[in-house]
Amino acid sequence: MQNNISADIQRVRDFLLDLQSRICDSLEQQELAGGGTAKFEIDDWERPEGGGGRSRVLQNGTVIEKGGVMFSHIQISKLPPTATARHPEIANCKAQALGVSLVIHPKNPHVPTSHANVRLFVAEPEGQDPVWWFGGGFDLTPYYANDEDILTWHQKAHDLCQPFGTDVYPEMKQWCDDYFYLKHRDEQRGVGGLFFDDLNRWDFDTCFKFIQSVGNGYLDAIIPIFERNQNKAYSEAEREFQLYRRGRYVEFNIIYDRGTIFGLQSGGRIESILVSLPNLVSWSYRAEWPEGSREKRLTDYYLKPHDWLTEL
Repeated sequence: MQNNISADIQRVRDFLLDLQSRICDSLEQQELAGGGTAKFEIDDWERPEGGGGRSRVLQNGTVIEKGGVMFSHIQISKLPPTATARHPEIANCKAQALGVSLVIHPKNPHVPTSHANVRLFVAEPEGQDPVWWFGGGFDLTPYYANDEDILTWHQKAHDLCQPFGTDVYPEMKQWCDDYFYLKHRDEQRGVGGLFFDDLNRWDFDTCFKFIQSVGNGYLDAIIPIFERNQNKAYSEAEREFQLYRRGRYVEFNIIYDRGTIFGLQSGGRIESILVSLPNLVSWSYRAEWPEGSREKRLTDYYLKPHDWLTEL
């Protein structure tokens, strides 16, 4: 990496742009299969400090109510505190950050919201070799949880990790459970998946192969979930519950999410940072659901950490 920093960054950039395009194409096919015609609009942008990105957003579709698949590659002249708290050795360094981040909010309450991102961070201390690491993962947030969907999701996460070591899935699954947790609600954001940061345990090429597997794995996992659920009938009460539960998603993203905080502190593009928020959401005062209902079971069972591959 040290001798080919520009070439290595370009390789990652090329993969990320291709991944963004493939994800959007596949999700547009799901929209079409559900009778919709909405497409991802392209918004290319530049950042005054350096770099820019390509935002692709689909809104008010028949299958997907709001979807953002965002590519960015930014230059940072001085790292903000969120980037250096765990890495004081790179305080005040210039850096580059590039990645693809996405959140897909389906319209049908039986299709979970999904999130994924893969990214590379490179700091350049003056007179020293670059410091780099990868990060990312994917996680699933159902409203009406389906065991088959959860197994599909976690089996894909498990399988893509296996070539890199038998300890990788359990570690990154646990990290995901720990990270996507709303402390003030004492509940998980969803049923988890994978999460990792500061990944440089292997050489650069192996770490790069891992994020390629994660990015491709998201697409392989989410499409069968759409196909099983996107045409299911739903009631107005189920739709109302979906909007209520989306409120938890918003709470996590604006209170805890590192990417949101980093974007705001680094002078990021606000539309891109907040694209993860759904168009429609609601909060209800002390909303309660009856014992034995699917709504009650979501919080009592599914929004607790589980070893899904052995318990379902």
